[in-house]
Amino acid sequence: MVVPHITDAIQEWIERVAKIPVDGEEGEPDVCVIELGGTIGDIESRPFIEALSQFSYRVGESNFCLVHVSLVPVLNVVGEQKTKPTQHSVQRLRALGFTPSILACRSSKPLEDNVKEKLSKFCHVPIDNIISLFDVSNIWQIPILLKEQKVHEAILKRLKPSSISSEPALEEWKKRAEICDNLQESVRIAMVGKYTGLSDSYLSVLKALLHASIACERKLIIEWVPAPDLEEKTKTEQPDLHEKAWNLLKGADGILVPGGFGDRGVEGKILAAKYARENNIPFLGICLGMQIAVIEVARSVLHLEDANSTEFDAKTSHPCIIFMPEGSKTHMGGTMRLGSRRTIFEELDCLTAKLYGGVSFVDERHRHRYEVNPDMIVELEKAGLAFVGKDETGKRMEILELRTHSYFVGVQFHPEYKSRPGKPSAPFLGLIAASSGQLDTILHKLTLENQSIANKATSNNMSISKPSGYYNPYMHTNGNGLLKDGSMTPKGNGIHLKGEAAGLA
Repeated sequence: MVVPHITDAIQEWIERVAKIPVDGEEGEPDVCVIELGGTIGDIESRPFIEALSQFSYRVGESNFCLVHVSLVPVLNVVGEQKTKPTQHSVQRLRALGFTPSILACRSSKPLEDNVKEKLSKFCHVPIDNIISLFDVSNIWQIPILLKEQKVHEAILKRLKPSSISSEPALEEWKKRAEICDNLQESVRIAMVGKYTGLSDSYLSVLKALLHASIACERKLIIEWVPAPDLEEKTKTEQPDLHEKAWNLLKGADGILVPGGFGDRGVEGKILAAKYARENNIPFLGICLGMQIAVIEVARSVLHLEDANSTEFDAKTSHPCIIFMPEGSKTHMGGTMRLGSRRTIFEELDCLTAKLYGGVSFVDERHRHRYEVNPDMIVELEKAGLAFVGKDETGKRMEILELRTHSYFVGVQFHPEYKSRPGKPSAPFLGLIAASSGQLDTILHKLTLENQSIANKATSNNMSISKPSGYYNPYMHTNGNGLLKDGSMTPKGNGIHLKGEAAGLA
């Protein structure tokens, strides 16, 4: 059952969001892209399908372009491309009030001409609008593939936007695709978590690591380390798993502890942070990963043996991580610190500020309830931790560094959400650079680039308003520098996974 006011609300939300600029320019965007996920017929998507069906009729054909993604499988026995799944999904779509403008057909090989003709005939889609999305050597080839099949012309013909060029500028993408298959040197990152059996749980983190490894011209290899397997309990019960986990950790060039909830695997993550700190291995802790680093220092350096987070031990006598919601402290609902929040750098000479391009603040996305205990900051700083980034009140710790370490950084926010191809997230860039021995080179290039920008602005009597995100100086280099935008890692999505969750490789 679909309630009318829900579909109305969905349409109103789409129209409102479609008018919000997202590129820093003034004026409304020309096109709003909506992804209606799931499979046609799923009950979960029914309200959205009905809302978009009404919306397409209301705004008219020239303002609505539907791209339907479907699978064209091949039966290995006969090697024939089968169109029935696509035919049936389009029939279902039409029954729900949609007629596809473009068919994007996933397949292992390019669609044969007779297959395109059959799909055009039975799906009522022009043959020029049937796009073959076949397997390619790396994901960066996809925009080039789409351009070769003139997808942009089909979309422009349908929507007729006035301010969009008819020819996509894909020079940078071509460079990425060209370099992608040729990287030789690798960087090995140990991902220490408890969801390592399902790599999609860390998909945003994986993509951010990929963007950073591309900037450093390194082939990214992920070593999945189940956090519980590092613990002493596993050593007793399953010694083989314990030894395997520690061998993977010790063989990595860098260690990353991502976010998470719950106490399972926490002690293993603490051991991973301790190993990284004591052995000068590059370390990045995100959200819970930062909190883990604080707990480890409190235990090992301050000798507070029961130091913990109140999330895991409400009765700990040394609560270095405490519940600090922005709203109610007694009700769980709606108490999460969620969305974009500002982090102010306490000093611009710190490592993280330099990686962000010398900005005085950054706006990053958050998703957590627990924070570093403000009452323990003095003790923790005496132990060597430097809280170089704080919120606007100065009470919430956002970024920590260990100055005596080559790269030991923790961030309370989730920088992976704002990482992009050609514009890697600063903390991830630092981790990959440090893990591959390039950190000093990157910092030097960042310094020179920022000085160049400042000198040009001064000579032109211009004022500089630096972006709050990471400024990537390699985006427009001539290819002579160590880090060139367009460098790439091979194997499909560019990530080389090992272990149980190697399904992405």
